[in-house]
This record gives sequence, C-alpha cells and structure tokens, in this order.
Amino acid sequence: MTPPRPTPAQTVGPFYGYALPFPGGGDLVPPGHPDAITLHGYVYDGAGEPVPDALLEFWQAAPDGSLAGRPGSWLRNPSDGGFLPRDGLTFTGFGRVPTDAAGHWSLRTLPPPPAAPYLAICLFARGLSRHLFTRAYVEGLGGEGELKALAGERGGTLLARGEGVGVFRFDVRLQGEGETAFLTFPG
Repeated sequence: MTPPRPTPAQTVGPFYGYALPFPGGGDLVPPGHPDAITLHGYVYDGAGEPVPDALLEFWQAAPDGSLAGRPGSWLRNPSDGGFLPRDGLTFTGFGRVPTDAAGHWSLRTLPPPPAAPYLAICLFARGLSRHLFTRAYVEGLGGEGELKALAGERGGTLLARGEGVGVFRFDVRLQGEGETAFLTFPG
C-alpha cells in the first residue's frame, strides 16, 4: 500500500472576512472626537496588485501610555447573538478592519503616546500560511529613530506618512520592491 501524500498547507484566509469584521471595527474613537487621527492605506501583493480580502487588526497604547485597553471592542449580545455596538466613548486600543474591493482600509483612532508611538498590526490574507505582524509608526509623533534599529534599511516601510492634518497613510506590501518589514516573535 502506498502511503498517503501530504495535502497542501492551509492558509489563513479568505474565510475570516465573513465572520470577523464587526460594525465600527475601524472606529476606535467616536466621529468628531477632537483628537482623532485617521490612518489608512492599501494592502498590495507581490505583483503590486491590491488585496481585496485582507483583514488587519490594530492594537495601540492609550494616549496616557497605558496598555490595559478596555472591553467593548467586539461584544456579542447574549440574547440574540448579534453584535453590541461600541459605546462611542471608550477608547479600547483595538480595531479590526477588512480591505475593500480596491485593497483599501481605514482606521480612526487617537495618536499613540511618545513612549509607544506606533500601532501594532496583525495582517491576515489569502495565500498566507500564518498571519504577519508589523508596526505603523505615526510620522511626527516620535519613534522614527527606532525604525532603523527595528528593521534596518527597510525601516522606512514602517512609517505612516502624513497626508494632511490628522491623516496618515500606511501601505502594506506583502512581497517585492518596498516590501513591508514584518516582525517575528519568539515562540
């Protein structure tokens, strides 16, 4: 009897796009908050094409530097299983957004503190056998000195660049020229 051949590796998507996004997932602060910033960008594959079904999760420290976070990012209603909306007041430090058909995503949050001037990002996309981790350092908030130490010559790929008052762009390139620096963690 011939032993069975291994099957292809499982990938992390695109099934998550149907169950994991939640209403208001990109709104870490309510509309009209005076200190809000918008971080947005595109996810591109190795050929430079947009990835229309990626999912990005964001974590960041609160403006006071605390890392405790707050509940309420994604609560389920125990009576009907639906989603309970965020309360519109509490900064939770967590967001989850899908890309649209053009590979674009957007997040409204508060500026990260000088002690941790970045947003941690976890990216899920079709074709990946594991999710990827990176960071977006917000231009002008400090931390630019860490970029070279963290990612060498590719440190510039971790910088969310200003496009106007309170608006920053951060594109994620999965492979190829300008590939985003991805982080590895022991484990």
